[in-house]
Amino acid sequence: VRLVESGGGSVQPGGSLRLSCAASGSPLNTVAMGWYRQAPGKQRELVAVITAGSSTNYGDFVEGRFTISRVGAGNTAYLQMNSLKAEDTAVYYCTLIGLDVWGQGTLVTVSS
Repeated sequence: VRLVESGGGSVQPGGSLRLSCAASGSPLNTVAMGWYRQAPGKQRELVAVITAGSSTNYGDFVEGRFTISRVGAGNTAYLQMNSLKAEDTAVYYCTLIGLDVWGQGTLVTVSS
């Protein structure tokens, strides 16, 4: 299985971005998918997870600003990020929970 993220970029504080994660291979509708992020000098942290049954969980810092979703046979996941803050600047990674499969990451920069 290969994961490819897209949708990162630069945005001003208060702006929005939508990240996409496309997984190749067999349908993944029995696997939870997640987004993590890593800022410079910091540890990787959980942003959001969506289970096979579409239950979701978010990092405390999200505070209702982000929404994770998935479509199709579960092979595509999205992370809609609104009300972005400078501290959201990081490389965002898509992953298959429990399988140690990671994408290459996509950079999100929030700056005025």
